[in-house]
Amino acid sequence: MTAGIYLSRAKYSVLIIDEGTIGGQVIMSHKIANYPGVEEATGYQLARTMKRQAKEFGCDILPNAVITGIELDTAIKSLDVEGRSMYASRSIIIATGGHPRTLGLESEERFRGKGISYCATCDGDFFQDQDILVVGGGNSALEEAVSLTQYARTVTIVHQFDHFQAYPHAVDEARLNEKITFIMESEVVDFLGGESLEGAVIRDKKSGAKREIAAGGAFIFIGYIPNSDRFSGIIQVNEHGEILTNEALETNLAGVFAAGDVRRKKVRQITTAVSDGTRAAVSAIDFLRAIDSPREIEIPAMQAALYR
Repeated sequence: MTAGIYLSRAKYSVLIIDEGTIGGQVIMSHKIANYPGVEEATGYQLARTMKRQAKEFGCDILPNAVITGIELDTAIKSLDVEGRSMYASRSIIIATGGHPRTLGLESEERFRGKGISYCATCDGDFFQDQDILVVGGGNSALEEAVSLTQYARTVTIVHQFDHFQAYPHAVDEARLNEKITFIMESEVVDFLGGESLEGAVIRDKKSGAKREIAAGGAFIFIGYIPNSDRFSGIIQVNEHGEILTNEALETNLAGVFAAGDVRRKKVRQITTAVSDGTRAAVSAIDFLRAIDSPREIEIPAMQAALYR
């Protein structure tokens, strides 16, 4: 949305296509307190404001799109969208973000949506007065564990290391919360229950000893995987699936840029995603100004919308 705002203000026609809900991962944040100029807001509120700005500046927005085809290694880039025919442009910015990393357990898949969740904001209120398990040790895990205490009777954080990767203020806030307890140097190896989640098996990584703990809900925050599969073999990615870019956020394909969590970067925060959107848009503007003036592109036998 940031890229769209900058491009539309530069008088380019902009289409934002999203395979889900506009806003990405920020929507799942219960509270945002470190976005400069915004003292406190939910992720949904911040995303809604950005969406309104993008639309007011002239961006067209297409949510819940099913992309069935993509061509990026030509002068005119194109996207096939189910039920919408085809869209073409001279430049494209890939900002597809990431999706939650899972533990990879069979029982995890079985209880997904039946006690196991990856979004505290979305599902926290389903677990009123229950014992909740949180898996992870980064900022998301600790911050969301704190937010879950407004619903839960208790929250137990399980982390595989003897220390957290979160910022000190997030660690302090979690440690000071009376509802939160910690199981360190341990991992979840199985989830238990019948129709819905009832507990988990925890293994001590030092001794190998296992124990069962009761839990009506489990929230897993162990990182994200870039949503780059559809670009495999087209755009250069690293061993983690992150799209490779230079400082101008250019990929290996002319006119194709990448921004946000889908690209290789060290810091993944809302502020760095917004920064990426700005840089990618400015680079796209430079690219478009460097080539011939945009002209109508005829695509035989197709109802194509040209976005330049």
